[in-house]
This record gives sequence, structure tokens and C-alpha cells, in this order.
Amino acid sequence: MKALRFEKHGNPGVLSVQDLPASVAQANEAVVRVLAASVNPSDVKNVEGRMSQTTLPRTPGRDYSGVVVDGPAEWLGAEVWGSGGDTGFTRDGTHAEYVVVPVASLRRKPANLTHEEASAIGVNFITAWCAVVDAAQLQPGETIAIIGLGGVGGAAAQIARHIGAKVVGVTRGASEHPYADAVIDSQGAGVVERVRSATQGGADVVFDTVGGSMFETAVHLLGLRGRLVEISATDRREVSFNLADFYHNESRLLGVDTLKRDLTASAAMLEAMRPGFEDGSYQPPVIEQVFSLEEGEAAYRAVAAGTKGRVVIAAPRQAGGNVS
Repeated sequence: MKALRFEKHGNPGVLSVQDLPASVAQANEAVVRVLAASVNPSDVKNVEGRMSQTTLPRTPGRDYSGVVVDGPAEWLGAEVWGSGGDTGFTRDGTHAEYVVVPVASLRRKPANLTHEEASAIGVNFITAWCAVVDAAQLQPGETIAIIGLGGVGGAAAQIARHIGAKVVGVTRGASEHPYADAVIDSQGAGVVERVRSATQGGADVVFDTVGGSMFETAVHLLGLRGRLVEISATDRREVSFNLADFYHNESRLLGVDTLKRDLTASAAMLEAMRPGFEDGSYQPPVIEQVFSLEEGEAAYRAVAAGTKGRVVIAAPRQAGGNVS
């Protein structure tokens, strides 16, 4: 089979398509023919050497959608989707023609989504789910301020709206968002006061997808006993805040790292979200560019350059437009 590989860390130029032995399912495993796999910023960081747990040589890629071709009889031919914090780091990933996964991680993809759409959901929505549902335990009627309405923030807004919370987005350039009740320009004057007004004195939950330079602002957005969830330290790893104000407000600080959720743990979250995609409550991300496996290096370069929308590596299409 063909797979995108890297044997040393560096820019996307270290990637190459190689021929590997055919994948075979061992006990409690299944082989999935990968029909589509998205490229995430964390995949780029992985190739660059910014993920200390990665062992080489390695096939990268966390998210996938495809068809089971080897494994338990009841799964053969099933259309499945998946994602994992171990995949592409300590086990070979999804940027290949086939991927070996635990049978326990198999879940049927939403029937109404294409393989390309299903493959673009994993990391963004799993991160949002871990933050909003698992860590913050957001409840109906609560307010949530989401700093950054990109891939993860946009997914969080959808999940929060589905729960029944009021959503206030904080992002560069105030504009409407389909899943936010209000959007406030993070570069404008009086951000903290405007968000606290929109959340009636402070948010029950603040989800900071930016981190670093936005951390102090995030702390000030919290209402009484508010929960702050952090997932990133993009531009600054060390931060400070007034500890007395923090404990007087009985605030809580929660960290989330989806790399701690392997394929099987991630599968449970995807299954919980599947009905929402099937009934239209959740919408998949916009796919900006689709590349073939042979164009894998170009796909990684597109993500590294900050392409808006999702980038997907897909198998060849059959006549009629379907992924083969």
C-alpha cells in the first residue's frame, strides 16, 4: 500500500509517498480503506517535530473516513469514521491508503455526510466536545464566551447552541456567526466590559482557543464560579493573573489535551455527536482544498500556510463524483 511517511522532522518537504507492506488485521483489529483524511495543524506540527511523543519513521494523520476491508465479519463493508490522539504519533496514521485501528474504535459515519466531510470533523469537534461537554460540563441556560471562532471555536459554538446555552463569540473583527448570539471584536475597546454585559455579569464558561496573549482577558470574562478551559498556548507559554481575584471569584481553570484521547476514547465522542450531524444540528466544516495522497506534501504546505477551511487528502473519485 502507499502511505505518506516522514523519517526525520522538518518542513513538509520531509514527507514522501512510500510503498509499505499491505495492512493485515491482527486480533481485535480492523483494516480500513481510507477514502478521505483531513490534515490538521497538529499534523503539521507533528512533522515539524513539535510533538515529543512521536516515534519515527511514521505515517502521520489523525482523522479519517473510509470502509472496513478486514476484521470482524459484522464490520466488513461498513462505512466508518474516526480520530485519535495516538494516531500518527505513536501508531501509523491515516494519510495512507489503509489504516489499522482497534475494533473497539469502529463507529459508523453519519449516513448523510460524504467521506470528505466526515473526515474533516474529528479533531475540531472532539476538542470542542472535550472542552465544552467533558471539562466545562456546560448546561442548558448557561452562558459561554468562546475566544476564537475558527475550526475548534466554531465547533464549540455549535455544540453549545445544541446544548441550549447562550453563545458569545470573541474574535478579531466583529461579525455575525450562525451559532453565536453575539460576536464581539477582540481588538476593539472595552472587550471585557462588553462581554460581561452580554453575559449578564460574566460567563459561566469561557473557552479560550487562543491562549497565551488572551489568557488574562479570558480570566476577566468569568462570572462567579465560572469555568475557564484552555487548550493552547499559541504565542506565549507563561501567563499571569491576580490569584486573589481568581479565588475570590471561585473560578476554575481547566486544561484539555486531546492527544490524551486515543482512537477508542475519541470514538465514543464521535458516536455521541453522530445524531447531531444526521439531523442537521451540527454542520461539517467547509472543505477548502482536496488533494490526492501523491500530493500530500502540497496538502501539508497549504495547512502550514494557514489556508482557511479544511484541507483533505482523498482517494480517487469514481465516475459520477463519488469517492471510490
